Amino acid sequence: MSKTFHILTYGCQMNEHDSEKIGGMLNSIGYEEIDNNKADLVILNTCLIRENAAQKVFGKLGALKGLKRKNPNMLIAVCGCMMQKEEVRKQTLKRCPFVDIVFGTNNIHELPDLIRKAQIEKLKAVSIIENTEEIHEDMPKARKYSHKALVNITYGCNNFCTYCVVPYTRGREKSREPEDILNEIRDLAKNGCKEVTLLGQNVNSYGKNLSREYTFADLLRAVSEIDGIEFIRFMTSHPKDLSDDLIKVIKEYDKVCNHVHLPVQSGSTKVLKEMNRKYTKEHYLELAEKIRREIPDVAITTDIIVGFPEETEEDFMETVDLVKKVEYESAFTFLYSPREGTKAATMENQVPEDEKHKRFNYLLDQLYPIVLDKNEKCIGKTYRILVDEISKSSDEFLTGRTEHFRLVHFKGDKSLLGKIVNVRIDSAKTFFLEGTIVDK
Repeated sequence: MSKTFHILTYGCQMNEHDSEKIGGMLNSIGYEEIDNNKADLVILNTCLIRENAAQKVFGKLGALKGLKRKNPNMLIAVCGCMMQKEEVRKQTLKRCPFVDIVFGTNNIHELPDLIRKAQIEKLKAVSIIENTEEIHEDMPKARKYSHKALVNITYGCNNFCTYCVVPYTRGREKSREPEDILNEIRDLAKNGCKEVTLLGQNVNSYGKNLSREYTFADLLRAVSEIDGIEFIRFMTSHPKDLSDDLIKVIKEYDKVCNHVHLPVQSGSTKVLKEMNRKYTKEHYLELAEKIRREIPDVAITTDIIVGFPEETEEDFMETVDLVKKVEYESAFTFLYSPREGTKAATMENQVPEDEKHKRFNYLLDQLYPIVLDKNEKCIGKTYRILVDEISKSSDEFLTGRTEHFRLVHFKGDKSLLGKIVNVRIDSAKTFFLEGTIVDK
């Protein structure tokens, strides 16, 4: 009899892609995925970047405890960024002794052995690799979609922003060899994939640890030459490393989407220095202006942290000023939450929670009208869109994204999933567009 598994993924696209690798490993040893907690093996792939993600994990483990009591043969595994932090790992095992398997971000390839240890030897299987230069190529992947794919190009991070745990949970930055990446994408294209998203904590620094000179811009040019791939996206760009050559590639290569996600985090140069971001407000504004000048049809999106330690009202208003000047197409906004082990968590003058919320709400009041105005300017235009999914709100509607990463809802049959259609935008909301499929 085949066994079943269920994965719960928390956090970013990197975690989503890790879950595809986990699923691929489990498929290779005879497990089948199901969409509920009654599986023989339930895996929680965790995130440590945001406090609420960690809280959700412990809440879910509490719910799984009862299922484990009813079915002692059920295996529960916890992996991902939370498990890379020793103190969090120890806390998890102490609070949840019923967890059978624990592994980290660097040793997904060990999962079959860990399952064997837990099943046959009846031992708690815990394995963590703190840091490694090794990259495991050719791991099987259970892709969520056939028409689009996430593709890692780098692992880890060398930036050590003072609020971030990524260098500690995913290790130091390392780049995959170009041919390994290109071969993976060629195989995806042969199997009907039309869109790839290249992933890295900082894609702009891709290639720095390779034995030969090869940049992120070079990689984008090479991916653009692959037949069958129609849309190329990437996440995430660090402002300090975004080159003129990359701007040129986005401008000149049609397959590379006109969208740059450029996290600013704060508009205050003083706060940026405390964050160890290695750029100033002025540098960021010059970069954004250059991108818009060279690529008039570009969309710039961002990440913003509100309430970083020692952020004054004046610092916060610098952020509001920057938002108004850049005029983002959208932004992921976060309340600062201290993460144990980071420098920022030990800083004095932590901003009170009520003040954080007040600033956060004010920022959204300034941001959302800009986003809506940008979206309204899309009305009447027609976009080439890869049909992603059936809408969660109604099975009569499909969803996809413009090359600028704007979400679009439109009526259509599910037989169009994975196909490219032309959609005319009829109306705009703050968070999405509505349109109609047309012949162009």
